Amino acid sequence: MKTNTFRQLISIGFLLFLIACSTKKDTFLARKSHALSTKYNILYNGQIGLEKGVVGIKANSKDDFWKRLPIEKMQIKEDFVVGEKPKNADFELAETKATKAIQKHSMNIGGREKNSQIDEAYLLLGKSRYYDHRFVPALDAFNYILYKYPNSSTIYEAKIWREKTNMRLGNDALVVKNISKLLDEQKLSNQVVANANALLSEAFLNLEEKDSAVAKLKIAEEYTKIKVEKARYRFILGQLYEELGKKDSAIYSYKSVIDMKRKAARAYVIQAQAKKAQLFDYEKGDTTAFLKTVKTLIADRENRPFLDVIYYQMGVFHDKNNNQKQALKYYNSSLKKATTDQYLIASNYRNLGIMYFKNAEYPIAAKYYDSTLVQLDTKTREFLSIQKNRKNLDEVIQYEGIAKKNDSIIHVASLSETDRVLYFENYIDKLKKSDETKKILAEKEKEKLETIARNAKPTSIDPVVSGPDLPKPKKASLAPPSMADASMNQVSVFYFYNPTTVAFGKVEFKKTWGARSLGGNWRLSTGKTDLKENDTINGKTQTAENALVQEKIIQEYTTDYYLKQLPVSQTAMDSIVKERNFVYYQLGVAYKEKFKEYDLASNKLEQLLKNNPEEKLVPPAMYNLFKIYQITDVSKAEEMRRRISAQFPDSRYTQIINNTNPNEALANETPESEYNKWYKLYKEEQFLIVLEKSDALINQFSGDEIVSKFELLKANAIGKLRGLAAYKTALQYVADNYPNSEEGKNAQEIVTTQIPFLEQMNFNTIDTKNWKILYKVGSREDKNAKAIEEKIKRFITVENHQNLTFSNDVYTDKENFITIHGVTSEVYANAIVKALKEDKKYKIEEPTIVLSNENYKVIQIKKNLDVYLAPKNQ
Repeated sequence: MKTNTFRQLISIGFLLFLIACSTKKDTFLARKSHALSTKYNILYNGQIGLEKGVVGIKANSKDDFWKRLPIEKMQIKEDFVVGEKPKNADFELAETKATKAIQKHSMNIGGREKNSQIDEAYLLLGKSRYYDHRFVPALDAFNYILYKYPNSSTIYEAKIWREKTNMRLGNDALVVKNISKLLDEQKLSNQVVANANALLSEAFLNLEEKDSAVAKLKIAEEYTKIKVEKARYRFILGQLYEELGKKDSAIYSYKSVIDMKRKAARAYVIQAQAKKAQLFDYEKGDTTAFLKTVKTLIADRENRPFLDVIYYQMGVFHDKNNNQKQALKYYNSSLKKATTDQYLIASNYRNLGIMYFKNAEYPIAAKYYDSTLVQLDTKTREFLSIQKNRKNLDEVIQYEGIAKKNDSIIHVASLSETDRVLYFENYIDKLKKSDETKKILAEKEKEKLETIARNAKPTSIDPVVSGPDLPKPKKASLAPPSMADASMNQVSVFYFYNPTTVAFGKVEFKKTWGARSLGGNWRLSTGKTDLKENDTINGKTQTAENALVQEKIIQEYTTDYYLKQLPVSQTAMDSIVKERNFVYYQLGVAYKEKFKEYDLASNKLEQLLKNNPEEKLVPPAMYNLFKIYQITDVSKAEEMRRRISAQFPDSRYTQIINNTNPNEALANETPESEYNKWYKLYKEEQFLIVLEKSDALINQFSGDEIVSKFELLKANAIGKLRGLAAYKTALQYVADNYPNSEEGKNAQEIVTTQIPFLEQMNFNTIDTKNWKILYKVGSREDKNAKAIEEKIKRFITVENHQNLTFSNDVYTDKENFITIHGVTSEVYANAIVKALKEDKKYKIEEPTIVLSNENYKVIQIKKNLDVYLAPKNQ
């Protein structure tokens, strides 16, 4: 009996187990069994995978505080391809678990889901797809919840996630509509209200409705209880207020982040301090309190990871207050701190470059601009702007070098003979001291290296720090002509950076070791010297090379060495003065137009006028000063207006500044519009008119940047009318006289690459299917030319030669060609010529020239028709 009862209990238990495992039976036991298995087994593991993946995303999504932060921290990967499998293993696990829960534990009975955890499974499925950037399938999952489970406890969360997905798909207007409808519902929890308003704010930002975005983000910040979100929302509010020009509100928002202290991530607190510092009022603000705050931040050990940001803001503060020494110190300190913020590094380099530029240290400024460009994104406007300034800086560096050298020559040449000798003696004394110092430093460096070599112990080398401490910029000083470039170089401790110390080193080496061939075991040579040509100096054997080096060093210590290099003739001095004045004008225009550095521009132009330049430079220099003064000093602008009107009453500049030109079009025309007008004529093949007017245009716009364009236009017109040799000469003139302009560079490029190829073109007898028939005529307005054109036109129409066309082509300034095109063979060409000559309807008696298309090109390029016809005339 007991045995039968036990068997019955086993059978009943097994039956109950089968009923509980069934997804088709709507029983209490089945519902609870599947719900518990779904929640505490499958979804639990899936949720762990999802949370792990989200942590990874937040860790990899580094905030760029230089830009407005996105409200949701997740960043979109641009390289994702729709339909590909998940890339993140954690999200793949979460999706797999959610799918398993739905497939194995869904209890869809009678059209209704009986497992209370399936809506959670669909929510997990949608989130995992969303975080893996698979937004379309994620949207399907969220929509299924809203469709099948309208009474779900996660319904509001599902609605918010659906709209987050819609926003990622670009449906921002739909997001605004649906979330606004959601917020009208009652009994929403505070966190749901916060999440909905945050999403609504981001949608408004995508729609460029910043005021609405601010209003919604303020509500989100107020309702959220998550400290990380609260700090982020407050920081973004500060950025939005900045963009809207509400400085006080921005400062208040940043201060609210700072006041959170340890409740906010340290990065937010420090960046809020930095943003607040950027908004500091340098005219009315409390500088003492500002410095005290920043020094406190620097002293706090907790802020050590953010010292690069703090030092940068200190550098900006001192930069704004014109304290260059302190600014340099803090910019360099910021660079020395390890950082992954590339834009911060670029900003340090950029600001250092600007400082050196303003101090006329152009070579150093150029190097810092180069370092800036390395760190910047090549697609940004700032990169393009700095790249343009860097390119323009090459021109400024060259011009400043010429100006400095010529000023030095002119200054020394103006001294009396006694003062010249004294000037160079003083310079030589300084040179000797400098060389001696360099030699001592080089010897110490050599001893240091020898000590390290003897110890022969491996040492760890610290990484080179970008942006070394920079010395305070010095004002340019006049130097002897031959030493002008050398005087610009900084004194370097490194032995091989200085040619003088290297020369001394070579002499000392050969004194000790003699001439040694380059190779291994050089110390084991059987003899110290292996010299063919020996000189004896102070009883010691040296090579002829050493003697020359020593002789050069000794020459540089004599005044005759420099005196001999000074120009003697008045012609040479006039040329130097003329070049100096032209360079001053170019610098003034470059500072004004390319860099907007009006103080530097006015200084150069004012100095130019004091130097009594050529008369053609005076009006444009005064006009440019007038334009600068209109920006910097209105009273000076009015004074300059009167000077221009008095000294050059009939000039174009007087007409422009006084607007007195009776021809309104001329008064309002600009150099660019004038150039465009003549370039249009050039394109219409009015080469002779352009060439005849070009000299007047060049004189009219003398001193303007547009002159190089007119010069190149003139060169092209010369090429069209006078041939390759004249074209090459004209291009070389442009390249030589405007080497730093785009036109000058283009001209040099043509001379270097295209002209040699064109010079090699010669006549050939290759059989071709493209021939021309030429009638030589005068200008286009010549009556005979018109008559020939009419006869050819009639011939083409009457004889139905639809494949033939004709044109009036310029050959020289006095001759044109009536050219018939579309001829496929020489025989066909001769037949056409015969018909035009003998048929009484046409009767063209003028001589004809039949030639291939390739030979026609040679004639037009080289203007050598006589050469082509010579063999035929023999």
